[in-house]
Amino acid sequence: MAAFDYPKNEGVAFVEQEELIAIRRQLHQIPEIGLEEKETQAFLLNEIDKMKQPYLQVRTWQTGILVFIEGKNPQKTIGWRADIDGLPIQEEVISAFQSKRPGFMHACGHDFHMTIGLGVLKELSQQQPDNNFLFLFQPAEENEAGGMLMYEDHAFGEWLPDEFYALHVNPDLPVGTISTRVGTLFAATCEVNITLKGKGGHAAFPHQANDMVLAATNLIQQAQTIVSRNVDPVVGAVVTFGTFHAGTACNVIAEEATLSGTIRTLTAETNEQTQRRIREISEGIAQSFQCEVSVHLDQKGYLPVVNEPACTTNFIEYMSKQATVQFRQAPVAMTGEDFGYLLSKVPGTMFWLGVASPYSLHSAKFEPNEEALLFGVEAVSGFLKSLDN
Repeated sequence: MAAFDYPKNEGVAFVEQEELIAIRRQLHQIPEIGLEEKETQAFLLNEIDKMKQPYLQVRTWQTGILVFIEGKNPQKTIGWRADIDGLPIQEEVISAFQSKRPGFMHACGHDFHMTIGLGVLKELSQQQPDNNFLFLFQPAEENEAGGMLMYEDHAFGEWLPDEFYALHVNPDLPVGTISTRVGTLFAATCEVNITLKGKGGHAAFPHQANDMVLAATNLIQQAQTIVSRNVDPVVGAVVTFGTFHAGTACNVIAEEATLSGTIRTLTAETNEQTQRRIREISEGIAQSFQCEVSVHLDQKGYLPVVNEPACTTNFIEYMSKQATVQFRQAPVAMTGEDFGYLLSKVPGTMFWLGVASPYSLHSAKFEPNEEALLFGVEAVSGFLKSLDN
């Protein structure tokens, strides 16, 4: 992979690039889906144990980890979050450290998130800060909204931060780049699962059956009118169906069809409006095709990621002044991220970190540039230290 020539920062004293790369590669080999990250948790706990300090405390919540650094004269608690789960994707990148788990991969860069989190924790824990710091290694970002689960289960307790920060790797940005914006950064999301049930039959006698392939096809087509005719075009929304399963043979009329997809909107209100129209259209299709329909809409904790103005303005001002950082104003993205739930409870900021991958997030060929690891630790450590002054 080609090297990237960005200005090097001498601001970290305890973290080395080689160490970060070794950690990332070990984590990359053991991807686990949400709430099943047992080996990942054990690996992280072992690394954290190497940082023992009298002012450092550790708690676990299911497969998540909370690390608290007690300040000397705390005026606030500053939080940093790294998600830890992988995806059910078969990796296609051939390397000496490719996934050892068939069908699973760190295709969203959470191995980078964890590694940077460990590096920043090591840097900040070497000497006791004035303020408190909380490092959250959070499970189940991809599937179960782990941040919401932890908050609702009171996992933070008295460690709940006053400010919360997090990053997400971005394959389209070069190494050395950080990008964010005040206000909405990522979309609210909702998973859609629909089942249509009718009467199957022989392909030669369609008048005696009830074709669920035809019903489901009409439903998908009608659902696309929600964005074009029900949602304010200035506001925007996305309705995508990613799976369609029906039928057993070419000469059998299908009696059942199942669809799954996603809704993406920039406000919770538009998400609710789109969900309502999905349900109304589905019920209309069922009446029209004289079949049964089951609609399951699951928003979980995937609210929009809304960056709080004061925290984000301060973050942007800091990063814009760093010679080591190429800062860019970020456009709004329809990406979903469960950090939005935590930001609905605690003010803070999420930002993009450039990793220059030729392939996108969630691709089986996703291959982020490892030079972003040390840069990320340098940039984040410097920012968090600035909050402690």
